[in-house]
Amino acid sequence: MAGDGSSRPQGYDSLPMPQHILVTGAAGFIGAHAAAALARQGHHVTGVDNFNSYYEVQLKHDRVAALLQPLGVPCRNLDLCDAAATRALIAAGGFDTVLHLAAQAGVRHSIQAPADYIQSNLVGFANVVEACREGGIGHLMYASSSSVYGNRTDAPFRETDRVDRPASLYAATKLANELIAHTYASIHGLRSTGLRFFTVYGPWGRPDMAYFSFSRRIRAGQPITLFAQGQLLRDFTFIDDIVDAICGLLQAPAPAETARESAIFNLGHHVPVKVVDFVRTLEAALGLKARIEFGPMQPGDVPVTCADDSRLRERIGDWAHTPLDAGLGRFARWIEAWEPQPPGA
Repeated sequence: MAGDGSSRPQGYDSLPMPQHILVTGAAGFIGAHAAAALARQGHHVTGVDNFNSYYEVQLKHDRVAALLQPLGVPCRNLDLCDAAATRALIAAGGFDTVLHLAAQAGVRHSIQAPADYIQSNLVGFANVVEACREGGIGHLMYASSSSVYGNRTDAPFRETDRVDRPASLYAATKLANELIAHTYASIHGLRSTGLRFFTVYGPWGRPDMAYFSFSRRIRAGQPITLFAQGQLLRDFTFIDDIVDAICGLLQAPAPAETARESAIFNLGHHVPVKVVDFVRTLEAALGLKARIEFGPMQPGDVPVTCADDSRLRERIGDWAHTPLDAGLGRFARWIEAWEPQPPGA
């Protein structure tokens, strides 16, 4: 993993017994990186994805070809909203762990297309959890989001903070996922771990994310718009750091008293950066100057995200921390190679 030479508690680096791990959303940004890392660790990994068209499908196929196929990780086309197909997959798969990263992403898109979020993030999630219960899965890890913290400024955000005031439908669905997982842990003993991701960026990322779309527009000589006058604060977290934390949580044994609880962890670095400053770092990485326009705060946006990662460090020890300039440098080199001619250039 990229990072700063982070250390682990004694025994962490010894490979545990290989598991058979199902990764949903394996053609997605985080899913493809996580599935590849787990395969490199010696686990047997199976991927599924519905290859929807929220953003260009070719990028998803390219991730599979570049990150998964060389490691022999299959990625089957499956829609988790199909309850029968989801049950059949998990019942017959012999999986030890399910890493559920499939979801309909995007805060602003949830305002325009709420039904997509109800189906993917609620119906699909419920199907996965129920299939895990029926299939006797030992551990369910699933994607949540820093969005659950809502419209607040009292950073840093802690897992024990109040989270019943989501600012978007996307955030509401992620909070619902946490509540469903808690219920299944409490009633059925399904061990679960929720991962609150904080603004993940890096190579093979999502085109709807600001850093990706900014890069395309800057490279094409087009203006970019910074909402809230560029003053929004985001706890940007490099993809390799996220994967390091996921792998650490899979390897670290849970305390016995959490067997019937759903654990929640922040995956962010407690280093928020103003978006306008983020763009300056991106300019340096690309070697290009941005044409910046400013706009008002957008519906669903929150003023700040900032993670308290104390709980994560207590569980897995120090974890990788890639500096922003290094992470954006790696992203810039990737996008220049993957897309030599940006759209609109």
